[in-house]
Amino acid sequence: MMKRVLFIDRDGVIFSEQPPDYQLDAIEKIHFMPGVIGALSLIAEKLDFYKVLITNQDGMGTDIFPDATFWPYQDLMIRTLQGEGFVFDEIHIDRTFEKENKPTRKPGTGLLTHLMDRKRYDLDNSFMIGDRWTDVQLAMNLGVKAILIKSPYLPLTAEQEEKYKDTIALATTDWTEIYAFLKNGLRKIHHRRDTNETQISITLNADGSGQTDIHTGIGFFDHMLDQIARHGKLDLSITSKGDLHIDEHHTIEDTGISLGEAFAKAIGDKKGMERYGFALPMDDADAKVLIDFGGRPWIVWNASFAREKIGEMPTEMFFHFFKSFSDGAKCNLNIECKGDNEHHKIEAIFKAFAKAIRMAIKRDPFDNYLPSTKGVL
Repeated sequence: MMKRVLFIDRDGVIFSEQPPDYQLDAIEKIHFMPGVIGALSLIAEKLDFYKVLITNQDGMGTDIFPDATFWPYQDLMIRTLQGEGFVFDEIHIDRTFEKENKPTRKPGTGLLTHLMDRKRYDLDNSFMIGDRWTDVQLAMNLGVKAILIKSPYLPLTAEQEEKYKDTIALATTDWTEIYAFLKNGLRKIHHRRDTNETQISITLNADGSGQTDIHTGIGFFDHMLDQIARHGKLDLSITSKGDLHIDEHHTIEDTGISLGEAFAKAIGDKKGMERYGFALPMDDADAKVLIDFGGRPWIVWNASFAREKIGEMPTEMFFHFFKSFSDGAKCNLNIECKGDNEHHKIEAIFKAFAKAIRMAIKRDPFDNYLPSTKGVL
């Protein structure tokens, strides 16, 4: 079986570093990143990675950076991690200056070419953890994904973020989140559903931050779908092309089915997942949404609307959307709402739905418990 490789930078990743010089050359400057020791210990215990340290140390061994200002702290790091069960399989240190433009210096792969053998290493499921653009570029050069530790001192520019958006699998400041990601993966999928009446394309990241790009051709529907993503902390991209020249029915219904199917694919075997969720008031409106991703579609709908439309969206289609989602996601939905303002009522339902989803799909990275006595969901 091919090994997955975990490439790890040192400064700003294992050791924290501070401006103005970012040099770790004195004992008072040596601080481990918050959570890194525990996370690396769990990675060593629970996950099967070939572990490689790769670091640039500008001019190490020269008069301006004597070996004696590096090795004591390097040895401290190695001993500390070893004491918690984490041992590097390989350690690579490049001593050159950036101006020398050597292939051994990150983002060059000169020290790592032996690890780029796809017959021996599973690079498609390997990662580079770093805090600088050179680490992300190295990941690209190696053919692996990057985990970016976001630095307040050395942020990527907007141009770099755009350039590397397909390489960066996770950007975070939290080592616990890194461990959870390496253990469980991001629940990110692309789903497409085409019929004679509609063509629906959805990209869903269930572990996102609320980013949206939604185009259904129905303005109010877009607004409601945006509520799901933002309040559910999902990254959601939806493009729906349907027979709106006839009416809105097929577009709304099929988008609901497709979104439900996307969730079913993204949450997978549901291990470690909470499964249930609920929530929420909004001004005069009182909305309750109960959800259970238990593998069986069912809906109870106790909400009525006095207006025929809100925006461009027929109010009769609200039920159809949630019924379609329940069918696609194979989940139970129990939705109730009362209030005076029709807009507030439906927006409260969508926000409560988002919060219910967020609660239900939350995972415990330290537990593979399946929330069912049946042993399968």
